[in-house]
Amino acid sequence: MPGPAPKPALAVVREGNPSHRPVPESVTLPPVEFEEPDWSKELPESMAPKKPTEPEREDDESIEHFQQRMYRFEKKMTDYHLKRQAINGTRYVKKRASQEWQRIVPVLQNSVGLGAVDWSIVVDLCICVARLEWAEHELSREGLIVLGQRGPARNPHTTIASQYRTQIKTYIRELGLSPAARTGLPGREDGPDDDDPFD
Repeated sequence: MPGPAPKPALAVVREGNPSHRPVPESVTLPPVEFEEPDWSKELPESMAPKKPTEPEREDDESIEHFQQRMYRFEKKMTDYHLKRQAINGTRYVKKRASQEWQRIVPVLQNSVGLGAVDWSIVVDLCICVARLEWAEHELSREGLIVLGQRGPARNPHTTIASQYRTQIKTYIRELGLSPAARTGLPGREDGPDDDDPFD
């Protein structure tokens, strides 16, 4: 039966090595200054749809034909509202992701350091935070229970929020973004005598 997966060297240093096993050498990456992404490219916005016009019954039109036109209109209105919701959501997420980037990147650069390979992780974290907040915003507006085709049902945004919350927990643990996660991170000492391999 295989044992536990080996931990990276940095994790061993952070968590301690009571068994005094040899610590494997790992790759050390030079710190970089992150540039904020262009959120319009990361989160492209769809074109605003045209609002459908409600039909009026013509004098010589049968009730069946008019009902068919009303049914098509209602479907178009549903599609219109979903597209408007998507556009509003994208605008919110772009603004909120930018705010989260400006909040956490300076902290991470000073606490754990950031290498070039970490850029996409931080971008995804910011998007996850923004989308979670948007899902909670929609839950507050629509309620936990919505009317579905078969009657009252759980709002789908609860599932969306749960999935993003799970992903954010992973990033919090990996990047040390909570008090508990920070207890396993080594402190960074800044001084003239630091042995920096990239100086």
